[in-house]
Amino acid sequence: MDIVGEAMTHESKNLSRRTALGRIASSAALGMGSAAGCGASVAGSELSPSDPTPMAVDAAARVRTTPTGSRCSCGLIDAHSHYLPPTYAQALADEGLVTLDGGFPVPQWSEEKALAHMDRHDIEASMLSVSSPTVGFLKDPLARRRLAREVNEFAAALVKNKPNRFGGFATLPLPDVQASLDEIGYALEVLRLDGIVMETNVHGVYLGDARLDPIFADLNRRRATVFLHPTSPPCLESVGLGRPAPILEFPMDTARTVTDLIFAGTLTRYPDVRMIIPHAGGALTAVAERIAAFSSLPFLNQRPAGGAAEVSRVLASLYYDLAGSASDAAIERLRRLTSMTHILFGSDFPFTPAAGIEANVESFRTLTGLTKSEHEAIAKGNAFQLFPRLASVRGTERRS
Repeated sequence: MDIVGEAMTHESKNLSRRTALGRIASSAALGMGSAAGCGASVAGSELSPSDPTPMAVDAAARVRTTPTGSRCSCGLIDAHSHYLPPTYAQALADEGLVTLDGGFPVPQWSEEKALAHMDRHDIEASMLSVSSPTVGFLKDPLARRRLAREVNEFAAALVKNKPNRFGGFATLPLPDVQASLDEIGYALEVLRLDGIVMETNVHGVYLGDARLDPIFADLNRRRATVFLHPTSPPCLESVGLGRPAPILEFPMDTARTVTDLIFAGTLTRYPDVRMIIPHAGGALTAVAERIAAFSSLPFLNQRPAGGAAEVSRVLASLYYDLAGSASDAAIERLRRLTSMTHILFGSDFPFTPAAGIEANVESFRTLTGLTKSEHEAIAKGNAFQLFPRLASVRGTERRS
């Protein structure tokens, strides 16, 4: 299915360079008559999710003992780590992008720096992904496809050379749906990468949009793992208040797209997609009850068929990483959504400065609201369940 058009509508010149290119690309590749901006919405079709099996998520019912003064000293599996291959860094530079998402500097990355970071923090393995803006900053669809293929092959080579230290999430050349389906097949079947990374929106088109259904259907068929990563909303100039998007808009956009996926019924129709939500869920933990309470309003054109019970079930089925969020308060908020078997460690290297990573790792190791088994599961056991290839490699290493 190729819905990429050649006609592109150039927006006002006073828009930022990345926003203008993003809207143009979204309009062409997703078949929009005009690009989605601050005043325009991209409506998904009415959807009929399958019957849910509601899951009660009651924090008060969870019984645990907290070992006073305990410290988790085991090795870590980092589910949230980024890489910037030379070709990717050069592509950003060629487009004049020295900062990203409203002013965040492009960090330096190398395999040697990644391994040094891992050794410093006793990280046994890192699951690598390309961060925002992935390849969507490129206007030309062919250039996006080419760059996505290059970064995926780079990741596959890292994994092949050091299968016990690295895993990889494949980048997709969105908003081109057919090219993305082709890349999913190549990345998972030929390169044997561990999953897919998707941004919270594709230049203003959120993940519950029906035009992205073929991608979720294919990922569901493959029982694939999807790492969700936030990116700037299409109206960052208006809502960002002059600050980089990671400060406020990343957690907000995470909640926005997960809400869209729930109300569109996407994660109910495709329950075998295993999705990792970053930064302890972003703003989701603050608005989860509100999302559930509003889910049955009769005047909504699109809402989860199972109402609040379906909202709770879907939120409980997701995985959540602790990048920049390893605190007892975050753990307690997550207990209201899901099981401790669905929590993963994350560092957000190299976008988080070294001091921030140091503080997050130390905070993780000294969490007090967990049992010893919960602590060790979040450190790496849960990741082994989610990434069987990595578990197999590490198991073989231990036996040899």
